[in-house]
Amino acid sequence: MKIVAVTACPTGVAHTYMAAEQLAKTAKQLGHSIKVETQGAMGIENALSQADIDAADAAIIAADIAIEQPERFVRIKKIEVPVHAVLKDPEGLFARL
Repeated sequence: MKIVAVTACPTGVAHTYMAAEQLAKTAKQLGHSIKVETQGAMGIENALSQADIDAADAAIIAADIAIEQPERFVRIKKIEVPVHAVLKDPEGLFARL
């Protein structure tokens, strides 16, 4: 499965990047491909292109704040969860896709 994801937290430092790393690790273990965009203190990093989103089967939005450009994900199946859900039970999150 091709997945895109966005992670974001209020301070945009530790939890944003921890969640991105956990998503990448879990996707690899489960045999999925994933591209993760982070929105944090440094702004948007590893920005997802519209082509990335259009080619994906699903999106994971793991955020404790409103993400930038949410309209990009209107036409794709998505799961929206708080950042801690990725850190607590990443396998359970992927099972929901």
